[in-house]
Amino acid sequence: MSEPSPADGPLVPISCRVDRAVWEALEARRAESKESLDEVINAALADYLQVWKSTLYQLSTAGALVEGIYRGETTVARLRQHGDLGLGTFEGLDGEMVVVDGHFFQVRSDGTVSEVGDTASSPYAVLTKFDPGPPTPISNCSSLGELEEELDRLRTSDNLFYAFRVDGLFSRVRTRAVPRTPDGVPLVAAAAHQPEFHLADVRGTIVGFWSPAYFKTLTVPGYHLHFLNEDRNAGGHLLDCAGRELIARVERESNLRLSLPRSTAFLDADFHRDSSDDLRRAETAAGGLADA
Repeated sequence: MSEPSPADGPLVPISCRVDRAVWEALEARRAESKESLDEVINAALADYLQVWKSTLYQLSTAGALVEGIYRGETTVARLRQHGDLGLGTFEGLDGEMVVVDGHFFQVRSDGTVSEVGDTASSPYAVLTKFDPGPPTPISNCSSLGELEEELDRLRTSDNLFYAFRVDGLFSRVRTRAVPRTPDGVPLVAAAAHQPEFHLADVRGTIVGFWSPAYFKTLTVPGYHLHFLNEDRNAGGHLLDCAGRELIARVERESNLRLSLPRSTAFLDADFHRDSSDDLRRAETAAGGLADA
């Protein structure tokens, strides 16, 4: 077996003998998936030992948010068990959740930011135990679209999920945060009234995910990114940015764990219609929310 280099992350070199048929299967999988031997073996062992490495955990669905189901389904204490990097919202659609290094922050619509405790509850969140590969420097990006093009180069498939973290100096950042909204008010309506925040010459962190198009009924397809500044007093859902001296880290997520709500509102909701268009409208609403 190959030994991982120190740059590959917190991996432990091992040496063992395997059956030739197993070796041939490993080589065939590596050739087919374009993964490294380390990645194939790690995934196989993680599956056998039920160690949820490279796993995306999602609470509820974007479709539930579109239909106005904002009741908190679980606590931050429980979410911590599933990841240390991620995003989401809080009970009552009360602001943006940004999870960095295992710390859960709430960016409210008045622009204030606070780290929340274990008892805070959430109706929707996406998390992972972030274990990225080697960092990739990005010298300069003049827009969010340009940054996403750079991140696209770090993806090897359009059919898997990816977790991202980007740190650096941002000359310009534009974010927004949804105000607290009563249960039952559709997301499109909630998206029509959101303040935007503009930051300049600030160091900070972008966290988020890229999801494949076929997952559009459950989450936001494509990029879904939130921002938090280094001082942890400004942030929100990322609308645009420009930066330099950026460092990007990415982890490919090949496992998905979905936890569905058990509230009456969710159990009785009608999800037969395709809500992806409403989600897109909320994403692109002028002065409105992209998501939670």
